[in-house]
Amino acid sequence: MTTAHDLAARFGPALDTRPEILQEAAQDFGHLVRTEPLGVLRPRSATEIKDLLEFAGPRGIPVSARGGGHSMYGQGQADGGIVLDLRSLNRVGPVTDGQLTVQAGALWREVLAATLPHGRTPAVLTDYLGAGVGGVLSAGGLGGATHRHGLVADQVLELEVVTGAGEHRVCSPARHPELFHAVLAGLGQCAVIVSATLRLVPAPDRVRRYCLYYTDLARCLTDQRRLAEEQRFPYLEGQVRPSGEQDWQYMIEAVAPHDGPYPPDDSTLLAGLSYEPAALEAEDLGYGEFAHRVDTDEEVLRATGEWLHPHPWLNLLLPPDSAEHVVRAVLADAAFRDLRDTGLVLLYPVLSSRLRAPFFSRPSGEVLHLFAPLRTAPPGSPETVAAMVAANRAAYQLARSRGAVAYPVNALPLSDADWRDHYGSRWPAFAEAKHRYDPHLILGRGHGLRF
Repeated sequence: MTTAHDLAARFGPALDTRPEILQEAAQDFGHLVRTEPLGVLRPRSATEIKDLLEFAGPRGIPVSARGGGHSMYGQGQADGGIVLDLRSLNRVGPVTDGQLTVQAGALWREVLAATLPHGRTPAVLTDYLGAGVGGVLSAGGLGGATHRHGLVADQVLELEVVTGAGEHRVCSPARHPELFHAVLAGLGQCAVIVSATLRLVPAPDRVRRYCLYYTDLARCLTDQRRLAEEQRFPYLEGQVRPSGEQDWQYMIEAVAPHDGPYPPDDSTLLAGLSYEPAALEAEDLGYGEFAHRVDTDEEVLRATGEWLHPHPWLNLLLPPDSAEHVVRAVLADAAFRDLRDTGLVLLYPVLSSRLRAPFFSRPSGEVLHLFAPLRTAPPGSPETVAAMVAANRAAYQLARSRGAVAYPVNALPLSDADWRDHYGSRWPAFAEAKHRYDPHLILGRGHGLRF
């Protein structure tokens, strides 16, 4: 059995075993699961990652990659193993020929800072720009432009990776395509991402942001589907918000580019929709200001300390024929009552045909709905946290019985049977890729996948 002393003898001062560093690596944004590694390695090159994996593999030492540290349920931890802290691999750019190569430890806000001076932006961005590039690409990445362009991972033109077997490779749809497609939205099971080349699109100077409110969920979902299919807006999201003591209101957030001296034509863009006209909100923002809109929320939550509280978040992809039923059931569940006080509920459409990563699971149907009850638990109350995670599990089981699939960025314990059901017919191919590229099964154990 390999010990911390053995690792220190092999990697020397490059392996950080200070107690405070191990404690940091034993936690994540979820603050729900805590497993301590033997050490933390901060690689400065692909060669150092390769050396580690070549050593760790035959010895069965778990290895996980960590960038922004925004896992929910220990997915980026390495119990009794080594955490690869990728934050030192954060080179971004330059922007050339409408694309950008960025290292996996960079944050998405750093990517945008490099592209905006050139009038470019990644085609799809997640709402929170403090997440790491490698982590988002491993999960898939959903955002307001997914209904038009697909996953964040679908915008990758080329990857530099080190496989679990210690092989350093550059891959793309034309070069080692099996590896390329196993890594994107592959939950870090086959390789550690070193860098990615991203497709960029023109960034608008300004945008007009509409918030359309509904008192009826069915009408809101109908309009979401219509807007997604018509591609009327390049950015489309939505939320569920409390209304009074018992009711809810539903909101569509639709954003149109605003490049010239004249604003978008509101009457044309909003024609035929069933929102409440008196509640319509519209504002004009610089594109950068809009992209960074969540930063202010983060600053407030850090100031109050809530950023460091437990986050038992749940993300589900609902099929079109059961979205209304599942949303109503979860919102009416007493176990989710706290959503009215401290939670945020996302509800927005994505098009299945735009989701191209082969191992990204999705329900049947074309217009799917991301439904994400995002909750914060009080600190120092493990009973409350356990009840919230149990409620997530019950909501997942209800949704799955109606054809839903979990977007695997969750505080949600999954069994072996759950994972096989999650991947369905893709499971044999996924397992084959795992054994081919990570034959010692050392990568990404925090997800709880067993092959």
